[in-house]
Amino acid sequence: MPSWDQRAGRFISRRLARTPITPNHVSLASLLLAVAGAALFATGEASDARWGAFLFVLGRMADHVDGELARLTGQATRFGYYLDYTVGTVSYTALFLCLGLGFRQGALGEWSLVLGGGAAFAAFVTTFLLIGVDREHGGDAMGYASFAGFELQDGIYLLLPITWLGWLMPFFAAAAIGTACYFLWAIWSFFQARRGNWRSSD
Repeated sequence: MPSWDQRAGRFISRRLARTPITPNHVSLASLLLAVAGAALFATGEASDARWGAFLFVLGRMADHVDGELARLTGQATRFGYYLDYTVGTVSYTALFLCLGLGFRQGALGEWSLVLGGGAAFAAFVTTFLLIGVDREHGGDAMGYASFAGFELQDGIYLLLPITWLGWLMPFFAAAAIGTACYFLWAIWSFFQARRGNWRSSD
């Protein structure tokens, strides 16, 4: 069953298909929204963080539109495939780095930079691991575990209510740890995929 944000992406893409807007336009808009939102977290101001959360979540939601629009209009390309991965990587890397900067004057102190930098590194390297997994699967994008129409990556949408409720710091710490665990899972998936191909070629 398609996830809820994929359904929303399809709904929006059907309307965009009648316009000159291309999937790459949507990808770049998604990137600009997410990076602008991430940058607002770096100020450490609660009001900026609330707007930052809104822009970042809006950018990540838009990321589901480009792929649906590409499939609907027959504009899927290899460049778009890598652009989509790049947008996600830059978005999450910027988010963790800026959250680390924003919390450095708070209770976490310099540890916020360690958490943010570590999570940004994990998010960055995970992209290359997942691209490798896709290649081992013959170029097909790897799916994510889902339940009741929600995928693992949809947890980022919680950023908006959590920020507005003032729970951003514990969310940041938990997300940084979760990203590290996701990084380890990506390593495991990469080597599992390679092992499967090695066995099939014997």
